[in-house]
Amino acid sequence: MILDGKVALVTGGSRGIGAATAVRLAEDGADVVVTYADSERLAAEVVERIKSRGRRALAVRADNADAAAVEAAVTATVAEFGRLDVLVNNAGVGFVAPLEETAQDDVDRVLAVNVRGVLVASKAAVAHLGEGGRVITIGSCVTDRVPGPGMVLYAVSKSAMVGLTKALARELSPRGVTVNLVHPGPIDTDLNPADGPYAADQASSTAVGRYGSAEEVAAAVSYLADPASAYVTAAILSVDGGHAA
Repeated sequence: MILDGKVALVTGGSRGIGAATAVRLAEDGADVVVTYADSERLAAEVVERIKSRGRRALAVRADNADAAAVEAAVTATVAEFGRLDVLVNNAGVGFVAPLEETAQDDVDRVLAVNVRGVLVASKAAVAHLGEGGRVITIGSCVTDRVPGPGMVLYAVSKSAMVGLTKALARELSPRGVTVNLVHPGPIDTDLNPADGPYAADQASSTAVGRYGSAEEVAAAVSYLADPASAYVTAAILSVDGGHAA
């Protein structure tokens, strides 16, 4: 129980990587708050899975595009559990389209969720993170290698997380808080299933020739949340099956 007594907030924790991460952190001993945009039923199921591990849990509705809602989720976490030790910036949206076919509304939505929402959550969390605190952001393998056309907007939004991670690590290191980034490769989720129409191409783009699981990404987050990783900050940990090779 490496996180016993700790409290974690996982944005976008109702499904996929977020849900697997929330459950893994609970198994590591943390009490966990998850945010969700629309999937209230799924978020409630994650809460029950966390509670079945003997930990406390809370689901908070907060679209990552809504800055006030994101700030309120951090406030609700501290109000409910009295502290915040681990922030996992997982909430995000995908987008694939040629740049010339990308509308301004698309740009605004992707940047609001994938960039501004992460900044807002991190800024709100910083006020509560003390010695041993963690900020862990879920990025994307397209930051290292873009496998095809149509990925400009999404790649821009995820590449911003590299700068955020490195700069915030410099700011927070004197307080004993580490800031790290996890780059998943093709991961089997309901939004990108391993048996989907584009799965074969994505699997073949990796060195290992397969999709990863949400639990494999969650294991990387668990390592970065572990007190034993205190010397790891501003790092980019790729869980991509060799996608960038």
